[in-house]
Amino acid sequence: MRDFDSPRLMADIGSTFARFALETAPGEFEQIVSLRCAEHADFHAAVRAYMDRLPHVPIAHAAVAIANPVDGDQVRMTNYHWAFSIEETRQRLGLETLVVVNDFTALAMALPRLRASEVRQIGGGEARPHSVMGLLGAGSGLGVSGLIPAGEGWVSLGSEGGHTTFAPRDDREIALLRFAWNEFEHVSFERLLSGPGLELIYRAMAAYLRRPPEPLTAPEITARAVQGSDLVCGETLELFCTLMGTAAANLAVTLGAHGGVYIGGGIVPRLGDYFDRSRFRERFEDKGRFSPYVKAIPTFVITAEHATFTGTSAILEAQLRSLQSSSSSGTSAILGQIRRARDNLSPAEQRVADHVLAHSRKVLNDPIAEIAKAANVSQPTVIRFCRSLGCEGLSDFKLRLASGLTGTVPVSHTQVTQDDSMVELGEKVLGNTASAILQVRSQLNRDMIDRSIELLLGASRIEFFAVGHYGVVAQDAQFKFLRLGMACNAYVEPRLQLLAAQTLRAGDVAVLISGSGKVPELMAVADAVKERGAAVLAITASQSPLAKKADALLIVDHVEDVATHMPMISRILHLLVIDMLAVGVMMRRDPAHQAMDMPAQPNDPEGDSREGQPSLRHTVSLVTPLATLTAHSR
Repeated sequence: MRDFDSPRLMADIGSTFARFALETAPGEFEQIVSLRCAEHADFHAAVRAYMDRLPHVPIAHAAVAIANPVDGDQVRMTNYHWAFSIEETRQRLGLETLVVVNDFTALAMALPRLRASEVRQIGGGEARPHSVMGLLGAGSGLGVSGLIPAGEGWVSLGSEGGHTTFAPRDDREIALLRFAWNEFEHVSFERLLSGPGLELIYRAMAAYLRRPPEPLTAPEITARAVQGSDLVCGETLELFCTLMGTAAANLAVTLGAHGGVYIGGGIVPRLGDYFDRSRFRERFEDKGRFSPYVKAIPTFVITAEHATFTGTSAILEAQLRSLQSSSSSGTSAILGQIRRARDNLSPAEQRVADHVLAHSRKVLNDPIAEIAKAANVSQPTVIRFCRSLGCEGLSDFKLRLASGLTGTVPVSHTQVTQDDSMVELGEKVLGNTASAILQVRSQLNRDMIDRSIELLLGASRIEFFAVGHYGVVAQDAQFKFLRLGMACNAYVEPRLQLLAAQTLRAGDVAVLISGSGKVPELMAVADAVKERGAAVLAITASQSPLAKKADALLIVDHVEDVATHMPMISRILHLLVIDMLAVGVMMRRDPAHQAMDMPAQPNDPEGDSREGQPSLRHTVSLVTPLATLTAHSR
């Protein structure tokens, strides 16, 4: 009896072979096929060729492990010419979910799931339960990863540790390094601990032993070494195993891998007893003052035939659970926004909201006529519903909905308690802030950002208004825009705000900053600004009274319990929106006016008071986190 509604497609893509399998139940892989990459034009063609071999079975979900970093939708293989869009491939294959992950990330996620019969221990040591594990694997390159316990699960490290610098330990290894320098300016461990690395070591050992080299491939070198029929090949493979011990020990002390160091890849597991008898473990334990430390850490060779599939399956399962949880609980950013806004919508818009919440995935593919019919409303009502959420229209709404339904793992809010240690408190505060930032990022509307920046660029005068805890945001905004050479003021005293608003005129912009969007003083300011013909830019919660008065709206939806602590996270979110506007204005201004020269002040922590450099300029970097996997879902 199958545990899945339908089989799941698994793939392991390397530079030479693409392996495929169907997972029919947890850990049960069937229809395993290995295809040569060179026989297929691109990634899609290889997947389609495999699927065409299968009996007619519906496949809704697929996961791919690929020998390449994965960051975003576009994947371009480093060691092969294949390049593809994950989302486009998902659509062409008719899949509901497609997860693409680095192959070593997948292999790392398999480690906790490997049975004792699927690994072979080399040497002594004993693994500590639920501790950090290290992973190495030599093939076309040198893969390095680690697995860190996190609550009930694990976090896999996206690492490029194979490119750490090789350091020799004896005269023979010094000779190897000198030989490698003739070919490479920087000699990393990957230059040696890989298929091409075996061939490089062979040429170096031939020169070291003063023997003429033959044009041998890595498999030929390995075969001769294992058979004991060639002195140079024997020296080569023995040195290869020794250097693997060095790399493994470095990883062990770097990660504190008390859960063990595991060796996978396409070379070491095929060496069998030869590797067990090699100097690998001897070199691993040879760590000077830290020898007792590494002696306690066990080392294993992975012998499981389908370990990468096992890890890929675990990642896919986690993504599907996350998607299901998001769909049912409304944790998706756009769905959560709809739930919070529902009570403030008109009855007709509420019917649209209810339909979207109940059939979010169907809405992505339905035309507006179908959505209106299903919700029993008119098509203009659907458009009004989308715009009430800060979207320009249905297309923009669907893009945000699709983004909210992808399978990235969310960062969740965690309540701070009296029992927390100072470390736990710090982790929760930072984690909660990161979660809120990611949520606001998902709510950003590109057209509305453009409109806001254009308003500010064209303004004769800019006034910032905020009250209470948000006053510092207005003052920070004033400071930033004054440094851009733009006329502006910040008003945080309610008695002055209305007077200031009544001095504005057409061409001026009032920026109103509020967490709730319900502050009476700011509502009065908005009315006065509109009466004077000036524009209102609101940074506030969606569906709030203030949001409905704005000419341009930047949504910051964050529910914070002000009864237990000050709105510190909300304030940070508003400060970030101000930063975004300041950077946008600076980037779009005439280059001659992109920054305002100011004398450096002694108390200005950002000032540059070095002689000959009296001016001060802002440099802002916008960085997004690197993804270790990308999941696309319908």
